[in-house]
Amino acid sequence: MTDYQKLLVEQRRELHQWPEEGWTEFWTTAYIVRKLRALGYEVLTGKKIIAEDRVFGRDQKLVDAAIEAALGRGVEQALIDEMEGYTGCVGILDTGRPGPTTAFRFDIDCICVRETDDPNHIPNKEGFRSQHDGFMHACGHDTHISIGLSVARWIAEHKDELKGKFKLVFQPAEEGVRGASAIAGSGIVDDADYMVGSHIAFMADTGEIVAAPYGLLCTSKFDVFYKGKPAHAGKEPNAGRNALAAACNAVVQMMGIPRHGGGMTRINVGTLKAGEGRNVIPATAHMALEVRGETSSINQYMVDQVMQIVKGIAIGFDVEYEVKQMGAAVDFTNDKEMTDLIIQVAETVPGVHKIIPDGNFGGSEDYSILGRRVQEHGGKAAFFICGANRKSGHHQYDFDVDESAMINGLNMYKGIVERLNK
Repeated sequence: MTDYQKLLVEQRRELHQWPEEGWTEFWTTAYIVRKLRALGYEVLTGKKIIAEDRVFGRDQKLVDAAIEAALGRGVEQALIDEMEGYTGCVGILDTGRPGPTTAFRFDIDCICVRETDDPNHIPNKEGFRSQHDGFMHACGHDTHISIGLSVARWIAEHKDELKGKFKLVFQPAEEGVRGASAIAGSGIVDDADYMVGSHIAFMADTGEIVAAPYGLLCTSKFDVFYKGKPAHAGKEPNAGRNALAAACNAVVQMMGIPRHGGGMTRINVGTLKAGEGRNVIPATAHMALEVRGETSSINQYMVDQVMQIVKGIAIGFDVEYEVKQMGAAVDFTNDKEMTDLIIQVAETVPGVHKIIPDGNFGGSEDYSILGRRVQEHGGKAAFFICGANRKSGHHQYDFDVDESAMINGLNMYKGIVERLNK
């Protein structure tokens, strides 16, 4: 009999040591593919699950470097070739008995943060800190993968007691909400009757389940490029076209966008890089920005305002511009019957002592795109929080979670399977 608590910790600790950022998770994907195939799953990768026209924020140089690193760590060339330059995979198991198609989603990427050197930090104390300097599973996606693989094992071990089909989506590039659009666009979950996703910790502690978090915000993320013309800043500045000045003016105007009366809005310009030298009229500028909105229509209002400013500034400063979308998420609300199901399951999980009906998530999660895709095709979808104690907040360099909480996540998914596919 499988010792699932031991399995959860072992998998999580191995994954924690080798974090990979979005669209570079080749070693991680190989790790998942091998385990799923060993359990008898059909596993799809590459363009079978990725719509290339919906890929956001993928840097080919980073991809190439990550492939070389994966090969260096023992990933077979044949498996790299199968991925076709894209990470993530979907494990499919058909019981052979009529029943619903149930999909689960687990995200697999990390944060670009250097893990703390504090000797009291559990990964340092127990010897499983990140071996990839400057990268860290600081959001708990290592626990998500471990829970997902453990769910896969449990389903495989109980296949003869179950009905219908299972699709386990191991999604790349959740950070920056860059990956779900490409998975959804492939149509791989269009036949799902049910879909469930979750997040560890966040707004709840060990033993708590948040059944229906609200406030999953719509967001659109863009890179804006201005291209001007260089000139000597002293002798002939009039011959130049100042991309830096254009970008700075655009930022100021964006910060002044009137907020929408219909709901919450956000905008942030996270980086602005411009110019070539002290005595040269700056010919290039690059802004990385995002907007958020409480609903799709409010988010689109912010997008429209940003695009109008970008274009207007370009005309006013006589510079060229280009906008690239780098990520997206939508608002999402659980189907009520799925929320009721999550509450019913949580009531049976031994490690759960508190069920919180709802709570403000207050951020963006691109599970929303997959969940909405299923809903739009007639299925039911939900997202819940599996509480876990943590030393500090998500994305911080000393983030860590209570590993004992992972069994609650596994038992939640087991209970969902038993109610939908048994």
